[in-house]
Amino acid sequence: MKLLAFIPIKLTLLLILGILIGYFFSFNPVHLLISTITLFILLSAVFIFEKKTKTVLFGLVAAIGFISLGIYSYKSAQPINSINHYTKITSQEDGAWTLKINEALKPNQYLYRYFATVKSIGDKKVSGTLLITIPKDSTPTSLQVDDEFLTFPNIQAINEPLNPHQFNYKKYLENLGVYHQLRISSNQFIKVENPKATFIGIASKARNHIIDKLKKENFGTDELGVIQALLLGQRSDISEETYTNYQKAGAVHILAVSGLHIGILLLLIQFLLSPLKHIPKGRTIILILSVLFLWGFAFLAGLSASIIRATTMFTFLAYAIYLNRPSNSFNILALSKVGFQMSYAAVFAILWIFPLLKKLYFPKNTFVRYFWQLLCVSIAAQLGVLPISLYYFHQFPGLFFISNLIIVPALSIILGIGILVIFLSLINWLPSQIVWFYNGIINLMNNLIGWVAKQESFIFSSISFDFGQLILSIMTIVLFIKACTLFTYKRIAIFLISLLCFQCYTSFQKIEASKITEAIVLHQTKRSILFNRSGRNLSILSNSTEIANNLISDYQTAERIELTQFDSLKNSYSFKNEILLVLDSAGIYPKRTSMETILLTQSPKINLERLIDRINPKEIIADGSNYRGYIDRWRMTCLKNKIPFHYTGEKGAYYFDLEN
Repeated sequence: MKLLAFIPIKLTLLLILGILIGYFFSFNPVHLLISTITLFILLSAVFIFEKKTKTVLFGLVAAIGFISLGIYSYKSAQPINSINHYTKITSQEDGAWTLKINEALKPNQYLYRYFATVKSIGDKKVSGTLLITIPKDSTPTSLQVDDEFLTFPNIQAINEPLNPHQFNYKKYLENLGVYHQLRISSNQFIKVENPKATFIGIASKARNHIIDKLKKENFGTDELGVIQALLLGQRSDISEETYTNYQKAGAVHILAVSGLHIGILLLLIQFLLSPLKHIPKGRTIILILSVLFLWGFAFLAGLSASIIRATTMFTFLAYAIYLNRPSNSFNILALSKVGFQMSYAAVFAILWIFPLLKKLYFPKNTFVRYFWQLLCVSIAAQLGVLPISLYYFHQFPGLFFISNLIIVPALSIILGIGILVIFLSLINWLPSQIVWFYNGIINLMNNLIGWVAKQESFIFSSISFDFGQLILSIMTIVLFIKACTLFTYKRIAIFLISLLCFQCYTSFQKIEASKITEAIVLHQTKRSILFNRSGRNLSILSNSTEIANNLISDYQTAERIELTQFDSLKNSYSFKNEILLVLDSAGIYPKRTSMETILLTQSPKINLERLIDRINPKEIIADGSNYRGYIDRWRMTCLKNKIPFHYTGEKGAYYFDLEN
């Protein structure tokens, strides 16, 4: 199939290119708006005068116009570019801030967490979103979506990751349009009475009401968490173990309401309503009811951006079914979403690769043919998301097909019964037999996923995979599929060249990694950890056995470490021309006069003034193993003596300069 023969595909690719340019480069939104309008006016003029759309000039102007539109769409979608954004207020003393909760996040052990929209500052109407955290011990109940409150905030920047290659929560929130956080207790804000309800708030209240009803039934804890995720898009009650099992089994997509769920629901609705085809206007009634049911499900699932996009796509598909006319699925996909996400990569791969795999073998037995086609769908989807999965998660579930072969066919039954369970629960007429049966189905699914997840030898994890490999692997897969569709010397040669480029790039990155030498003091609360790296070998120096696994695994994966060894933390180290003196709780140090870097660990009871006079260090480092009160005192002492002070809990990991 020649994808570029379809106009929506071309326009979508141009918009995506524009969005990527907007993401990586800075532009003035006003200038972008003017240039985009000018380009489309020019495009209209070219069409009027030439009366053709296939000329080089028309195509060139259209391409530049849609790229410009993509750049402008990305920039205008960034809240901070709005003239009414709260960051445009030069002073925070203009009055009380009015905030409205628009999303309740999963709380942790100590804090309630929310996203809140800034409605006004004093009398000024403003916009923007803040991350709100409220200690659990300061308030007996949590806030709800649509709640409003007044406060005099002291907003703070969101912290960068403290250690190398940790998840960058700051960047993640910035991509969501959240740039600051606000930490308040219950006595620092006043709730507004009778706040105005929003559509999202009504959906949240309806979802919470259903969850409260389900909690009164006799469902197991893990089973109820999965039910909430499958049917209501609420994953906050899933246990960490259950979620990890689904991730390892390659079935985590089942827990996120997306195109898979909406598509299965559409097929189920069409099947149940099919008898209406035999009455007058029956097909119109089916279309209307299908769309209403789809959007009703999206409403209950929280109306997140991904759910809205998926529902929009299948609304187009429902309309295409109603018209009973051939439609190109790629056009529908392009109309519903412009962007890269795993769910759409999977759908794209299914639409393109599945027909090719299906042709390889055509079983005569209907039962065998069904499972063969299901296996083809699973392989196609996994092939589509493979590069993205390796880039973000650095792992590949080898037994993904087992999960998909068994669970995906059963998902229509699980969703159908689940909707019935919700309906009967709402009218207080849910028989215990149905609860027992549905709980058993979910339990069986969880156990199957748990069994697959335990097959550790089939889970390939800690795979080093950077952005360059992502791009090259996508190119290689596309060229491989193209070569398989039509065996020609040119296509096979291009595929082999792309494969060679991928291998050369990977080898080059390994060679570059073997040249790096560095020493790092990392941050972990109540622990002292030092990394000493020589090429692809890593020595982890610590006197603690309770080192956070992600500190080591994230660094190993990103830096392509091949060999790791552990050793205890000594009192001194020499890194090339730099000497490190480590002071622990004993507080014993030699009487030297040479310039040194000092690492303070385990809250040593020392007179820092005296230590500075004797050793005259060039810099002092304090890691996460020290008391915070000691840190503040040491900082003031270093400031007084004009000695650089580095606390890993504020400035992040400390890197020794070993380049000289």
